[in-house]
Amino acid sequence: MRNFVKKAIGKIEKLERGQIMRLINLLSDENEMLETILDSMDEGVIVTDIEYRIRIVNKNANRLLQFQTGDLHDRIVWAVIKDQETAEFVEKQIRSEGKIIDEEFYTEKGTGTAILTLTSLPFVKNKKIEGNILILRDVTEKKQKEAQFRRAENLASLTTLAAGVAHEIKNPLASIGIHIQLMRKNLNQSGCIDKEAAEEYLEIIDEEIERLNGIVVDFLFAVRPMDTRIKSEDINKLSEDLLDFVKYELEKNNIQIETNLSQDVPKIEIDSKYMKQVLLNIIKNAIAAMPNGGLLTLNTFRKDDRVHIQIQDNGIGISEENMAKIFEPYFTTKDFGSGLGLTVVFKIIKEHGGEISLNSKEGEGTTFTISLPLPQSERSLLSWGIE
Repeated sequence: MRNFVKKAIGKIEKLERGQIMRLINLLSDENEMLETILDSMDEGVIVTDIEYRIRIVNKNANRLLQFQTGDLHDRIVWAVIKDQETAEFVEKQIRSEGKIIDEEFYTEKGTGTAILTLTSLPFVKNKKIEGNILILRDVTEKKQKEAQFRRAENLASLTTLAAGVAHEIKNPLASIGIHIQLMRKNLNQSGCIDKEAAEEYLEIIDEEIERLNGIVVDFLFAVRPMDTRIKSEDINKLSEDLLDFVKYELEKNNIQIETNLSQDVPKIEIDSKYMKQVLLNIIKNAIAAMPNGGLLTLNTFRKDDRVHIQIQDNGIGISEENMAKIFEPYFTTKDFGSGLGLTVVFKIIKEHGGEISLNSKEGEGTTFTISLPLPQSERSLLSWGIE
């Protein structure tokens, strides 16, 4: 159809009046169909020229952004948005370089506050950028459902944690009770107790109180919101610093270190304190999995829009049954430990917008893979094909 119209326009001087009328009707029908399609979309769509003046706008864009009344054609897009904050947000985003993908913002609607996302793409014609394509989506209902799901998930996690705490505190409380009873039995008629026996009982009670305190501290860390201090950090440098910190413990346990830190990995937005805790918890698990020594490997690499950190050991591995439970609160295969180490790891990684997975085979070892998002600036460079 497009080729036919181009050819017809190229020969318009030779066309008869009837043929020209048919061509105009054809173009009108096609334009009407395009408008109908755009107005039928759930998304709001705006096409602007290089100077941000509106060329095409559908009904849903008008509904979502609440434009001023009157003809919108050829007007600067943010100048016709009623809400000042929304107008400033749109201007800031589309003036920025690169693509903007699903950037969230809030705007007031008659029924309350709506959560929208804005995607801004270059409008390319004949290999030249001629303007912008803006796509708006109302994600209010989606976000509400996600929030409800998170609340239910958090409640379930809290219930599991509370059950774990109740189970964990039973043993130290029972031990404290037993030793208090023993002290009472050892009291003579004058109300005195042998000094050495008393010191022994009190030392055990002190240890159990410290153990209870540790359980409470771990529980509070697992349930409280994290106060993250996000900064741009070099994950390779952070990994090297941590390995240097645990070097003597690894040597003591006859564990060799091997690293492969990619130089293509850019700085990422993380809280270095919490990320060190993640790596330390995983490394301590690896040490426990290699009681007779072994090899610990730490790799970093960049793939698509994420940075990956892999920590691998050649220890005893994890059974398929236990792999499904490994991040659950108070699950542990060790004789000692809170059972919250990997739960904390999971929480920290999620707080950073990342993912963590593991691959393991009994008798062969375990690999933990952490993936963290690149900063927006790096993702923009990737989207334009610039490395």
